[in-house]
Amino acid sequence: MVDKSRYQKMFPVSWEQLHRDCRALSWRLVDKGPWKGILAITRGGLVPAAIIARELDIHLIDTICLSSYDWKNQGEATILKEVDNDGEGWLLIDDLVDTGKTAKIARDMVPRAHFATVYAKPAGRPTVDTFITEVSQDTWILFPWDAGSQFVEPIAQASE
Repeated sequence: MVDKSRYQKMFPVSWEQLHRDCRALSWRLVDKGPWKGILAITRGGLVPAAIIARELDIHLIDTICLSSYDWKNQGEATILKEVDNDGEGWLLIDDLVDTGKTAKIARDMVPRAHFATVYAKPAGRPTVDTFITEVSQDTWILFPWDAGSQFVEPIAQASE
């Protein structure tokens, strides 16, 4: 189970904000190419990889499938699918680097890839080459695919 004491802050990210941040990441990456393709770390890296692929006009996309989270549990990372190259000329994309444990596994799989994430926390930041936004280690990033919209009572009515 997620250690709730580990997360003191919530950082909700909307679809619009995610898109802006992925475009900003693309601006940082465009001059570092040319790129052979993108390796998206599933599942979190899939949406950012799609946006970045569009912005950088990359049509070759593959996945590295690692699992260390489900919606509420964090555990040991499991490799579900590997790739057959060392990453030379490839972009490795993920949504977030947190502790760096999953990132280290991915980095070991494709050591020559350029590793970019949209968001980074201090513990994982040394494992990536490029990122856009740093958040504190005690912050839970709520991605739009993990959230839903719902009605919230007006403050004045909720206090009655």
